[in-house]
Amino acid sequence: MVLYLVRHGRPILDPTVPASTWVLDPEHEHQVADLATQAPWPDDAVWFTSPEPKAARTAFLLTGRDVPVVEDLREHDRSGTGWVPDFVDVIREAFATPYSEVRPGWEPISRTRSRVADAVRQIVAEHPGRDVVLVGHGTAWTLLAAELTGTEPDLDRWRTLAMPDVITVE
Repeated sequence: MVLYLVRHGRPILDPTVPASTWVLDPEHEHQVADLATQAPWPDDAVWFTSPEPKAARTAFLLTGRDVPVVEDLREHDRSGTGWVPDFVDVIREAFATPYSEVRPGWEPISRTRSRVADAVRQIVAEHPGRDVVLVGHGTAWTLLAAELTGTEPDLDRWRTLAMPDVITVE
């Protein structure tokens, strides 16, 4: 069984609304189509997506169909704050202090890690022996990969993830 953790395509950045509501940038949807032509996953893989619009649209573009949504695959919750100009620094702080709310309304990274890992363990248990493709987000996938491999989150990999991109966990 292999997990394919697909990071969504490039969204339209709108600092006036929460990132969880951002949609894919139509001008960059061809990058998702390019990823589909290089798909490392088998045709019979089981698919699930985060509920966020950018992830659900990426999943649709990769499969040509609606993909089941799993609420707990959503990204690290960063509600309560608007645009964060020093985003990379703040995320580094969140990873360094995983049990803290580094900004008002932000989910502690440890909670994101547990939430996503629990959801994925349930998916895997419900589909034994099947390869699984999950479409979601960079921070959530970085935390999940660390949880499943028993390693520290790879922040350098997180920083260099493309939109879209794939992390494979065997």
